[in-house]
Amino acid sequence: MSDTWSEAVDTYQVAADRLLEAQRSGKPCPPVRDLVGTAADGYAVQAINTRRALAEGRRLVGRKIGLTNLKVQEQLGVSEPDFGMLFADMAYLDGRPIPAGRFLQPKAEAEIALVLKEDLEGGPFTVVDVIRAVDFVLPAIEIVDSRIDGWDITLADTIADNASSGAFVLGGTPVDLRSVDLRLAGMTMTKDGQEVSTGVGAACLDHPLNAAVWLADTLARTDRPLRKGDIVLTGALGPVVPVEAGDVFEAHIEGLGSVRAVFTS
Repeated sequence: MSDTWSEAVDTYQVAADRLLEAQRSGKPCPPVRDLVGTAADGYAVQAINTRRALAEGRRLVGRKIGLTNLKVQEQLGVSEPDFGMLFADMAYLDGRPIPAGRFLQPKAEAEIALVLKEDLEGGPFTVVDVIRAVDFVLPAIEIVDSRIDGWDITLADTIADNASSGAFVLGGTPVDLRSVDLRLAGMTMTKDGQEVSTGVGAACLDHPLNAAVWLADTLARTDRPLRKGDIVLTGALGPVVPVEAGDVFEAHIEGLGSVRAVFTS
């Protein structure tokens, strides 16, 4: 085992500890890009805290895809999305209270969620493979959050921070993928009844299924490919909106219905 490799592992551990302490203390931390410089470094840090979460008994239920907006990719100088882990304790019920104090710097975004009925392992995959593997589709609101102070993030920072994930809310009425054109599905999100975000499925990597294919291919090269029952949050359909205690968000996605996120103090 080389000294260089050992030093890298130690550096990843320091970054993972910094992010975990921010989460546990409720106090955002400085960026970790002084410790991680590449996407691969970021995923190595993410993996450390994923292993910790699983060891604590948290249940992995899916993945979130981030950076699916091409304009955001250009801003960060990247050419592909990123992903983070979804755990069961990150899920909240449609319209039920969500404690705003759980988060550090929350923002809400409307997304399309896929739920799988088959494993996706091996690859490479086509869009047909993904369509066959999808059981149903749901509207979703993701609450993104950053452990890094002021959302001062680079690609490596956000990947290390579990792709800036916080929580998510799923709609309760499953929809057959064959009955809706996800690319053309329009989205409107309101906050306290006022429109705050609009978009369309095509804003998500030109089609939400494109994002799902990317994720399936990427995870197939890891020890945790997508499995039957997994939830996939495919990426934001419109601008993200800051969250405060007392806010009520409702996202309506054409063909999929609506979902609400209600934040309490």
